[in-house]
Amino acid sequence: MNKLYPSAAKALEGVIKDGHVLAVGGFGLCGIPEALIEAVKQSGAKNLTAISNNAGVDGFGLGVLLETRQVKKMIASYVGENKEFERQYLAKELELEFTPQGTLAEKLRAGGAGIPAFYTKTGYGTLVAEGKPVAEFDGQKYILERSLTADIALVKAWKADTSGNLIYRKTARNFNPMVATAGKITIAEVEEIVEMGALDPDNIHTPGIFVQRIVVNAHPEKRIEQRTVRKA
Repeated sequence: MNKLYPSAAKALEGVIKDGHVLAVGGFGLCGIPEALIEAVKQSGAKNLTAISNNAGVDGFGLGVLLETRQVKKMIASYVGENKEFERQYLAKELELEFTPQGTLAEKLRAGGAGIPAFYTKTGYGTLVAEGKPVAEFDGQKYILERSLTADIALVKAWKADTSGNLIYRKTARNFNPMVATAGKITIAEVEEIVEMGALDPDNIHTPGIFVQRIVVNAHPEKRIEQRTVRKA
């Protein structure tokens, strides 16, 4: 099975549809599948639900899909860097499901593992717990959280082999391993592709069984979200 596609647009061809749920890797602008996000924009797919730690920034990352109004709902833990997000949310043009960061990671991990729900203390007694079942364990209250899966998972890795085994680089790993397991179809954007057997098995972060399609973006932009420097 050939998993390598010539472009991000080709990798999405025939699989993305209106109304799909997308899970997207990244943390801030670190480790985001920027070419695949741009390809989603070019596909014209609309009424999408996007699961991601954050919503990118204005004009980059998932922010481009907010500007084109292709996303109708965000499931995220942080959205503070995006003015268009703020505008749409306050105008009730965008649905938002806020989820604590660790809970979001576990929702994706559990979804990828076939676990439909789990209990957590995080959020008990807050707005996060509204409408959710509560149980007591060892004298402590926990809320029941449903796991997350997606029609398509978009992830960013540093290196892949032709079978789809992935290696992430340093902090760019972030949410990508959990997102990769949660998609019915997972598409990986990578900077380098090697032949099968070239990667040390002990260094592989995501096994190729979870990855259906691969696209190479050898020179991603890799923007810095906020740059802070000391005075000379």
